Amino acid sequence: MTDRRPELRASDTDRERVAEILRDAVAEGRLAMEEFQERLEATYAARTYGELEPITADLPADASAPTAPGPLSLRKEGAARSWAGRIVSGARGSTTGVGILGGFQRKGRWTIGRRFTAVCCMGGGEIDLREADFAGPEIVIDCYAVMGGVQLVVPPGVEVDVRGLGIMGGFDPGEDGVPGDPGAPRVIVRGLALMGGVGIERKARKADARRLRDERGQRKELG
Repeated sequence: MTDRRPELRASDTDRERVAEILRDAVAEGRLAMEEFQERLEATYAARTYGELEPITADLPADASAPTAPGPLSLRKEGAARSWAGRIVSGARGSTTGVGILGGFQRKGRWTIGRRFTAVCCMGGGEIDLREADFAGPEIVIDCYAVMGGVQLVVPPGVEVDVRGLGIMGGFDPGEDGVPGDPGAPRVIVRGLALMGGVGIERKARKADARRLRDERGQRKELG
């Protein structure tokens, strides 16, 4: 989590990051199971960064290494390492998706090139980056949707910069300007939507979302 004002709203991704620190702590014997459950409940009940930070203030920044304790807002190195394995500089990756009177999909484990062009004419395309590797720290996606649409799915932590133009259509600006995690890739979305649309959606990976649901279910059972 980057340095942010304590009154700002926390996301599910922020709460999951805190929960991961707690899991590491209980595995190493830093927390008793009872205290772990109490802190985990407080984590998922937290609404702001200010409510999250005290939960791990007495724990090391990385429970697997003997680093000094610090507030959550200072724990940037771990987040950067988590993205390092998914940025494969120099890889060529996939560069094109075409859906004309049809559609295309890029999802699952794949590598997106530094420049990717999506063309959809009376068709649709899906670009899912949740499990993808990135050919560089900055990716440019050019989308051209003519009487069609392109749907882009990005994982939490990725910064999205939307620069497209809509004519009798539109580019979804909902994720534009949301700060990314330290070391996370940046995705620039450009192009034209003519009587069509480009949608951008932020979703956690399926495994992460499933784990979050399971933990919430366990919390309800314990409560």
